[in-house]
Amino acid sequence: MKSRPIPRISSRKQPRQARSERLVADILEAAVRVLASGGARRFTTARVAERAGVSVGSLYQYFPNKEAILFRLQTDEWRMTSNMINRILADTTLAPFARLRSVVRAFVQSECAEAELRVALGDAAPLYRDVPETLEYRKAGMRRVVQFMREAIPSVPKRERTLAADLIMMSMETVGKRISEQGRPQSQVNRLADAMSDMLCAYLASLTPAGSTASG
Repeated sequence: MKSRPIPRISSRKQPRQARSERLVADILEAAVRVLASGGARRFTTARVAERAGVSVGSLYQYFPNKEAILFRLQTDEWRMTSNMINRILADTTLAPFARLRSVVRAFVQSECAEAELRVALGDAAPLYRDVPETLEYRKAGMRRVVQFMREAIPSVPKRERTLAADLIMMSMETVGKRISEQGRPQSQVNRLADAMSDMLCAYLASLTPAGSTASG
């Protein structure tokens, strides 16, 4: 069976002048509206260009295909989420388990904000799931969580810490997406996030001998 071709998702060129920066910003703003209103299945470069009020040729100067536009939207979202998570995990004024609880709640809340767009981006993920850029973003996120595991459960062997980091990331992504799709009120979102935090903290505590966690 032939493997699925990997699309080119890198931008053709970077805007260098205010006018071209504005053009790219208009394209991305239009892409958000097209994606949120029609979903990943109906997302095309022609629709984005029409919504942005530019020619398809102008769009192609910066984005070679629809995958490149979607990946840019996704990486912008990843960057904001990563910065948020890194900021919380780096706050050593809080004990590790308190940081984990803050990360889970903030992540779930962010998933529920602009839920339609985030769900649509999730639906588009297979278009660029296997490209090197996506894999590198995921590896970078994994490295940060593994680093946090060394603080939270220092007495646990490295292999188990890595497995725990992977489980936490998968749980947050899966549950966050599910909650965002359900349109629950904020009070329920917070309760579900806190319940997941309880489970994850209990799981980490179960990996360590009594009294040897860094949970504070």
